Amino acid sequence: MDQTDFQLGATADAGMAGKRIVVAMSGGVDSSVVAALAHATGAETIGVTLQLYDHGEAVGRAGSCCAGRDIRDARAVCDRLGIAHYVFDHETSFREQVVDKFADEYLAGRTPIPCVQCNMGPKFTDLLKLARDLGADCLATGHYVRRVEGIHGAELHRGADPARDQSYFLFATTQSQLDYLRFPLGGLPKARVREIAAELGLGVAAKPDSQDICFVPDGDYAGLVKKLRPEAAETAGDIVDLGGTKLGEHRGLIHFTVGQRRGLEIGGSPEPLYVVRVEPETKRVVVGPRRALAVEAARMTDINWLGGDFSGPLTAKVRSMAKPVPARLVGDRVVFDAPEYGVAPGQAAVLYAGERVLGGGWIAETEAAMVAA
Repeated sequence: MDQTDFQLGATADAGMAGKRIVVAMSGGVDSSVVAALAHATGAETIGVTLQLYDHGEAVGRAGSCCAGRDIRDARAVCDRLGIAHYVFDHETSFREQVVDKFADEYLAGRTPIPCVQCNMGPKFTDLLKLARDLGADCLATGHYVRRVEGIHGAELHRGADPARDQSYFLFATTQSQLDYLRFPLGGLPKARVREIAAELGLGVAAKPDSQDICFVPDGDYAGLVKKLRPEAAETAGDIVDLGGTKLGEHRGLIHFTVGQRRGLEIGGSPEPLYVVRVEPETKRVVVGPRRALAVEAARMTDINWLGGDFSGPLTAKVRSMAKPVPARLVGDRVVFDAPEYGVAPGQAAVLYAGERVLGGGWIAETEAAMVAA
């Protein structure tokens, strides 16, 4: 099995005896392997799972996390490794900080990223407190990012496997959190992680990865928003072009996000139309050709900066699946070197210097670029 340096200052002679590592365990293969790697160092290892939700069918659904079946899987792994496992009920916190915010963001015409909110709240803030209360030297997670010791302290870097890199979702990690966190899978490809699990006989070795948003069992985001906010979800209105001309009607703003093409149910246009913006105040969905999605800059709020005094060239990533593009930071605005597409309020703009995460912020509003027809 791969040997992992948990960066706890242990010497070759002393090893990790006397160290204590708390592992955040979701019941999946990634966090299970982290627990195994931690245990193999000789440190006392404790697995901790936060019970975040129980939405009926989600409890038994494969590919979710932090629900019934996954808690049982995490416990089974800890039993196999011979380490302690604790479950803490944080459902109320999760609902308030993540689920309710998800619904409110959709109703406000924005495109939320609940995974970031979860990391900012229950997973890091709450789990870090638990780990410290347990006297742990660090909290280890299964995220595919790298923690690199730099000249001025710990730095956050992209995961070595580009197909698995999760740095976009961790942009809001604070420096004090980063000092305490460890990411032992950051330098491994996913295939190797599964191999390690199989070598150890862990029952989760072939368990599917989590899909979609964990608390939406069937992928029906609009259905969840209706359930949580029934009085506000029915916001039928007009679909209009950039000039305000009515092209059709829609059945609710919660069915639309910026950049969307499918589901508009309007015809007669000489070119494909996309959602350019959603207007909660007028209940209008504004559509236009693809060039209308071009953005030259975006204003950010709640910026988290990990870059110290960095001031050189940087790149920006505005969606989890997007490629970082050349940009510059001007105050609270990220200005793109070339028009960028798919930039939506509610999403995040994450800033990089090569492989290093400099920080990022929430996209509050965008500035359209002038693109010729």
